[in-house]
Amino acid sequence: MAVKVNVEECIGCGACVASCPFGALVMQADKASITEACTACGACVEICPVSAITRELEAKTVQIDVTDYKNVWVFIEQVEGQAKNVAHELLGEGRKLADAMGQKLAGVLIGDSVQPLAQEVFASGADIVYVVEGPELKNYSTDGYTTVFTDLIQTYKPAVVLIGATNDGRDLGPRVACRVGTGLTADCTNLGIDAQTGLVAWTRPAFGGNIMATILCPDHRPQMGTVRPKVFKRPEQDFSRSGQLVQVANKVKVQDIRTRLIEVVRVCTVACNLEEAEIIVSGGRGMGKPENFTLIEELANVLGGAVGASRAVVDAGWKPQPHQVGQTGKTVGPKIYFACGISGAIQHMAGMSSSDIVIAINKDADAPIFKAADYGIVGDVLEVLPALIEEFKKIKQAC
Repeated sequence: MAVKVNVEECIGCGACVASCPFGALVMQADKASITEACTACGACVEICPVSAITRELEAKTVQIDVTDYKNVWVFIEQVEGQAKNVAHELLGEGRKLADAMGQKLAGVLIGDSVQPLAQEVFASGADIVYVVEGPELKNYSTDGYTTVFTDLIQTYKPAVVLIGATNDGRDLGPRVACRVGTGLTADCTNLGIDAQTGLVAWTRPAFGGNIMATILCPDHRPQMGTVRPKVFKRPEQDFSRSGQLVQVANKVKVQDIRTRLIEVVRVCTVACNLEEAEIIVSGGRGMGKPENFTLIEELANVLGGAVGASRAVVDAGWKPQPHQVGQTGKTVGPKIYFACGISGAIQHMAGMSSSDIVIAINKDADAPIFKAADYGIVGDVLEVLPALIEEFKKIKQAC
């Protein structure tokens, strides 16, 4: 895309300068001028009262017929033959999008001997499951999975593609989007249908989480986005459902994959598997010092939960980054979330607001975390936690 100003028609009103969200328009000799900061978003095109600004396709850009693209796809990320929860969460939300668009929902399974997972995908709402299997695809690889997914999109032409914003999903999504010539909205926190255009409205945090931006993809297909785990609830499964199973031949060869998995080293145990945890015990700077995190770990161990941390704790080096909950960490949605010594900065609460029950412990009765809490304890966390641990141990022994 390229945005151009017809200086002969420009009346120098300055409306475009005020409308540009990137400060890419300036006034020169009473005429609008576009700088290198332009992203071709089109805001200035719509605001110009005399239509002196136009947005044109670059010569190398291939125009497509968007009506050729149908259905909503969800990438079913799996590890060792088990589908990740985020895949089912996206199937639930994808079902809503597909129904609103009057189209079908499909799941995409890539791996080795993964066809048995198709029934789970149908149970979570899919009408179609595309399966590509091969020993070369047993473990995720950038080359292999990108080739397979790109080929599927070019063959079957989906209108929408949803991918979990996991480590693998964040690697796969932009590579596939680039190959098929479309855009990708990363780390979405909400999905919907734009009432005026019928396009998918992708909502994601912007400017450090201070605003929420809604993004549309009108000119290219498929409309693609990655969505954080735990943003949406996993749907109730109906195993009486069935659908169309499409087996696609694997065209990837061993020599096509430039990397080889030598060994899997598990450096993070269940204690920091935040996306899958039903109980999370998180600590903030209110814990005082890193040694006091043994209380967080002990409570999590007693409850069979995971250990979380605020950004301040991770930045201070008290806990490694995989434990971080928040806007720049992981988005979680456990059944119970303990916020211990966490004040409740907006970035942290954005990452745990989907929790079913929030229990906050803080000595500051005015801490923002209490506004998000279902239960609050005002007190010294170093005194409250030992008492909770003791009581939960008694309950556990009684059971």
